[in-house]
Amino acid sequence: MNSPRPHDLLWGMPVSGLPADAPQWAQDVLASGRPVVVRRASCEDGWVAVGVRGQGRAQRLGALMRLADVQRQQGPEVLRVHVQSPWPALQALASVTPVLQASDLAWGPTGGVGYQIATGIEVVHADSDLDLLLRTPQPLARAQARELLDILDCAPCRIDVQLETPAGAIALREWAGFARRVLLKSPHGPRLVSDPWAMMERAA
Repeated sequence: MNSPRPHDLLWGMPVSGLPADAPQWAQDVLASGRPVVVRRASCEDGWVAVGVRGQGRAQRLGALMRLADVQRQQGPEVLRVHVQSPWPALQALASVTPVLQASDLAWGPTGGVGYQIATGIEVVHADSDLDLLLRTPQPLARAQARELLDILDCAPCRIDVQLETPAGAIALREWAGFARRVLLKSPHGPRLVSDPWAMMERAA
């Protein structure tokens, strides 16, 4: 098993792994064998921060999962499946796939679209956005980000892309803008940076 990364789906968390005061819906989710989603947070060795997903945005619960309990792991890259659907978010996934494939970067759907493709549980609806992760181990020019955003904004629904850099994630929409600094989501919390790739060079 690879080390879990943010947005990976993990199967195998037992109900007993939840906090004692966990709501009934979260217990039901795990009892039914559904996966949890890896969160971006630092943990002690042998543990990973995860989120339990229920129905709608109101049902979200943060928890910790033992790595020893992981039975199966799926990253967004394996969820690029075309699904026949009337919902704009799934239609958008099909429409932008050729563009993202041409980038030669690893990518895949996260959020409700990724969860539905992975589990078969229908959570996407008419107003759902399409959330995507694009792995950018090397710097992405801001001009290139603007070109990509212009193409994605022609899709049938709003698309939110997270650029996964070695230091954490930044929003494509922000990186394509003109602000000097952008919000970096790191394992140690959010921070404003001018260049997340340069941060990793300094850390090295």
